[in-house]
Amino acid sequence: MSHCLNYTLEDQIAHISLNDGKVNVMNLEMLTQIDACLSRAEEEARVLVLDSAIPDIFSAGFDLKVFARNDPDASAAMLNAGARLALRLMGLTIPTLGVVAGHAYPMGAFLLLACDYRIAAQGHYKMGLNEVAINITPPEFAIELARSRMHPAWLSRTVTLGEMFEPDNAFAAGIVDIVISGDQLEHTVRTRASALAQLHQPSHQAAKHRLRKDVMTRIEQAIVSELGPADPAGANTDQVRLPGQA
Repeated sequence: MSHCLNYTLEDQIAHISLNDGKVNVMNLEMLTQIDACLSRAEEEARVLVLDSAIPDIFSAGFDLKVFARNDPDASAAMLNAGARLALRLMGLTIPTLGVVAGHAYPMGAFLLLACDYRIAAQGHYKMGLNEVAINITPPEFAIELARSRMHPAWLSRTVTLGEMFEPDNAFAAGIVDIVISGDQLEHTVRTRASALAQLHQPSHQAAKHRLRKDVMTRIEQAIVSELGPADPAGANTDQVRLPGQA
């Protein structure tokens, strides 16, 4: 579909496979293309699968080169797009399945946390919110998102200490729902996606709304308070936490 990702549809299962040929950085181009694929999936699919086509990496997270340019508007636009993408994925009208077999740094970890069901392959890779380790204060929206899925003690370790977790600990933390051997990954994803496709869609949508409406409201409020409105031109750049800022 593009040089940032691949999109396929088979048996009413939409498949977004991140693939920028490098480490799947979440710059504005990647985020915009994922968002467009979410729209397409809602129109033509019953399930969405999100994974990476690049071995050993799900996503390196936000594009740090954008932060390094010291352009508050560009940084705010990227952060705003990422926050709103995670929020949209969290409330998508069809079931979502996140699949991870490689490192998932923010913003990649945020996308996993926003999926309904998360499958991890066994391996020596890590996922989590490591912002404080690279001189960034975790965004409020990300903390609210992680709080809704992670167990409190593990949440504190990743948010305040920047700790990243290998698959088994990520399962214990609540970042993923199941850890399986790599040779069973494809079969498990296919089987799980097929099962999700059989759900009664109106019931799924209503249940998701009832479960997540409060946290999604808090995330929306955090985005507006910290990053500004959806229009990047109106972003509150004074509140954007750039690298090195407390």
